[in-house]
Amino acid sequence: MRKSIVLAATFTAFTMLLTGCASSLTGDTYSRADARKVQTIRMGTIESLRPVRIEGTKTPIGAGAGAAVGGIAGSTIGGGRGSAVAAVIGAVAGGLAGAAAEEGITRTQGVEITVREDDGALRAYVQAVEPNQVFRVGQRVRITNVNGQSRVAP
Repeated sequence: MRKSIVLAATFTAFTMLLTGCASSLTGDTYSRADARKVQTIRMGTIESLRPVRIEGTKTPIGAGAGAAVGGIAGSTIGGGRGSAVAAVIGAVAGGLAGAAAEEGITRTQGVEITVREDDGALRAYVQAVEPNQVFRVGQRVRITNVNGQSRVAP
């Protein structure tokens, strides 16, 4: 019973850690490093929109947390040497599952916005979908660029 509670608490903490560490890829979110920096601004018109999926993060956090949970769970199986072997197998399986869970939890829906800029250039930008921001073909937009990162906004 006690190990089940520890397992559940570890998994909950792991999930909260992953969602808290995920950076935002929306057009209206800036990092602290980008704040108060001069930005280049271009204007253009949307030519096409396409839904895309932005893959999730792949850091050692997911695999490490999964390995810890799997190792604890595996150690509850059997006794003596069997418990140690089960802990190792549980840690490996948990690490793989944790890495996959991290990528799945942090995956997000995105939009590819193809813009004909006022200088005639045709460029595509990908950013996360924002529920409060709707783009339409033919809409005039503003493209900001700071530190190599571009954002499209109405």
